[in-house]
Amino acid sequence: MRELSLPCLSPHGFHRLNYYEWGDPANSKVVICVHGLTRNGRDFDDIARALSSDYRVVCPDVAGRGKSEWLTHKEDYAYPVYCADMAALIARSGAQTVDWIGTSMGGLIGMLLAAQPNSPIRKLVMNDVGPFIPKASLERLATYAGKPVSYESFEAFEQYIRVVSAPFGPLTDAQWRHLTETTARRTDDGRWGTNYDPAIALPFTRQIADVVLWPFWDQIRCPTLLLRGKESDLLLSETAREMAARGPQAKLVEFAGIGHAPMLMEQSQIAVVREFLANDP
Repeated sequence: MRELSLPCLSPHGFHRLNYYEWGDPANSKVVICVHGLTRNGRDFDDIARALSSDYRVVCPDVAGRGKSEWLTHKEDYAYPVYCADMAALIARSGAQTVDWIGTSMGGLIGMLLAAQPNSPIRKLVMNDVGPFIPKASLERLATYAGKPVSYESFEAFEQYIRVVSAPFGPLTDAQWRHLTETTARRTDDGRWGTNYDPAIALPFTRQIADVVLWPFWDQIRCPTLLLRGKESDLLLSETAREMAARGPQAKLVEFAGIGHAPMLMEQSQIAVVREFLANDP
């Protein structure tokens, strides 16, 4: 794994985008993996490692998360900036086309890019997100997203991560520890908190409502795989089935015992993605 960065331009100046790259840096077969709202690029360590023998895998920390810079103007935490940053990252990769794996917010970014004319996205994996997001699921996210936390011990912080991320499903202790370590930030007073700018939640917490993006979905033409946790409150069963019937007519795969969202750390989940990427369109 190599840790790299890229200068990106937002409406109020440049910011540094941190990303991780796996596999042969000369490999022209590129997979970009983009995380959810409060997560970061290290979520994809397991699937990136698994795919790195066949692909160059690029896993960014979206602006304001992980090791990427926090934006000075908080209104810039919005999809136009995220999409522009990812377009710059695709250009940096040097690849003419890329495959995209996006969890939650990362899936929406991929959907918006794949819907554009002459999109460089060859194949799209949407992980537990779609063009309709119910208000109730956003209200649940708003109970913790963007709210600063401070814990005296790392163990207490890990327990917090386990609680708010319980819908990820039955992860092992080692997997929970990895997710905690890559999300933790030690503050000056020695306490533990999250390594993202609390302001990332402002755009959707100001006015929470159903999100409807079907016109973008209907513009997508590339092969699409849709992953869903069977207990997901963000990607409803009826939404997933409509996604399989219209637009790119996604191939739907569901995972039992998981809510929002499958973390793509289990071999069975990784195998589904690997097979989809390997098969000819």
